Amino acid sequence: LDYIAVLCILHGTMAITKSAKKAIRVSARKRVFNLRRQKSLNETIKKFKKLIEAKKLEDAKSLVPDLYQAIDKAAKRGLIKKPTANRRKSRLTRLLTAKS
Repeated sequence: LDYIAVLCILHGTMAITKSAKKAIRVSARKRVFNLRRQKSLNETIKKFKKLIEAKKLEDAKSLVPDLYQAIDKAAKRGLIKKPTANRRKSRLTRLLTAKS
């Protein structure tokens, strides 16, 4: 099996035209980038929440700019929508202020 056939099997469709084959390649490439961004975002949020649970509020406060940057970048790239990004920032900040 060639590269396109493998991607088609994973995608659940069999591309026939040249443009459809290219579209599958492009979506596979974008999927890798999006998964990487999503993982980065989730790791940052998890790290922030763990710091709050461990009562390391100063460390959590110093992580806020990185957290905001990760969320804003995800919204900019279309991984999450802008209102979702704002809501996440608001809730995480509120979590920090409630504990301090």
